[in-house]
Formats: sequence, C-alpha cells, structure tokens
Amino acid sequence: MRRLSSSSTFFYKRIFPVLWFGFLLVFLAIALWGTLHPQASVRPPPAAPFLLMPLLMAGIGFLVFRKLIFDLVDEVWLDGDYLVVKNRDEQRRVALSDVMNVNATTMTNPRRVTVMLRTDTRWGRSFSFMPASPRGFLSAFKPDPIATDLIERVDALRRVSR
Repeated sequence: MRRLSSSSTFFYKRIFPVLWFGFLLVFLAIALWGTLHPQASVRPPPAAPFLLMPLLMAGIGFLVFRKLIFDLVDEVWLDGDYLVVKNRDEQRRVALSDVMNVNATTMTNPRRVTVMLRTDTRWGRSFSFMPASPRGFLSAFKPDPIATDLIERVDALRRVSR
C-alpha cells in the first residue's frame, strides 16, 4: 500500500484550529483586561477595535476551516485498484472503477484532491484529502503528481473495461 494523503493532515485538522482560536482567545482576554483595568496615568485606547477584530478573525477562520480543512479525510492509501479511505474510526475501500472524477486544487494551502464517486458512501458522493505532494514555491504552479497519477489509473481502468 502507498500513502497518498499527507502526514500533516492531523496537524491541519486538529492542532492548527486549536492554536488559531486559542491565540485569538488570549488576544481577546488581554484586550478585555486592558479595557476593564486601565492604568491611571495612561489614557486608554478605544476598546472596539481590540474587541471586534478577534471576533471577526474567529468568524472568518471558522468559515475558512469549515470550507478547506474540516471536511478532509484523515488518510488515503492506494492498494492496487482500490483506495483505502480512513476518517476517524471509520475505514472504507473504494474501487478505482467507482471513481467518476479526480480534481486537484492549486494555489491553495493546504492543497486538496477531491475524488468524486459513482455511488454514495458514508461521506457522500465525494471526499477530499491533502495529498503528500512535493513542497516549494514552484510546485504550486504544477499539477499535483498524486492527482495526476490517480487520473491516469482511473483512465487506464476505464479503457480496459471497454
């Protein structure tokens, strides 16, 4: 079996959101403390920007995380003509012949590969994962090698079945 998904998916899905919202909570607490306990010799700054900005960043962060990160599956492995998809405690084998389309994003962080299926699964008709792709500035402009390999494998299976 060959791993197709990135090993940093756990960090992006579980650790980074905690760090993001934790930092915003600390910043909000410091701003609130400074607003409620101003020093007598210093004129307090206006509180609205220091209180509203963390709330705005939390809202935008939640929307971005929900759209780009929270729906990623944990692991995807290639096992011959099957994909082994793991998300939390669930595992499913998906035949490459059941794959309808493979789409990969470029110029996003994290990169995403979306696999559309012919039939419904527990996760719907498609699932997305972070590919274990090469890093670097120039790789952002190139097609994802894992998505390209999946497309070629699915196409080869279609040609054989005809």
